[in-house]
Amino acid sequence: MRTLSALIAELTRLFTLADLVALALFVATTLAMTLVIEHPPARRPSVARLMERHRRAWMESFAKREMRIFDASLLTTLRSGTSFFASTCLIAVGGVAALLGQTERILGVVRDLGGQPGVAAAAIWEAKLIAILVLLVQAFLKFVWSHRLFGYCAVMMGSMPDPGDSATVDRATRLQFSAARSFNRGLRTIYFTLAAMTWFLGPLPLMVATLLTAAMLARREFFSESRRALVAD
Repeated sequence: MRTLSALIAELTRLFTLADLVALALFVATTLAMTLVIEHPPARRPSVARLMERHRRAWMESFAKREMRIFDASLLTTLRSGTSFFASTCLIAVGGVAALLGQTERILGVVRDLGGQPGVAAAAIWEAKLIAILVLLVQAFLKFVWSHRLFGYCAVMMGSMPDPGDSATVDRATRLQFSAARSFNRGLRTIYFTLAAMTWFLGPLPLMVATLLTAAMLARREFFSESRRALVAD
């Protein structure tokens, strides 16, 4: 309890009340978007949920096909996407880690430009960089796990008899769902990481960027042209 109290006291010392409110809004919004997208209202499913239906239909059709080369190509494409984003996140993690060691130099540039960073400016800068670093690492881990799950799905599909039995189809489908869920969570984390970068401009830009990112994700998942295409008869 003392450690938690000390942490809260340190955050209060470094950040203003507006910063803490913006940070709380950011965390609450990211969690809320995940909850709404993955557990949408039954009357209006999200794009992620609609795609689950098509993934199941894919596995059911796959089990009945004799020639499965096209399915293997599709799965390879999905794994390539997760690999690309995982590599991108890893590069970004390295860049942010490098910035953590250049805090004084960056603040020196601010002084040269006429700025007057306060005494705690270095600690605040580093705390914000660490927040960005945590988000990037989280996204990286999501993409890596998604890549591995798609690999598991490939093995399951390769072992499926011809024609496939319903139990194997169901297991392959659930692996597809898990892999896609991790991939989508990684993408959302990247979106919110870009929003979190506005925190360097102040708490108000962070709040605006957070709400705009949430609005963009909500539009794409519930009101986009792609969603209308998925539900079209």
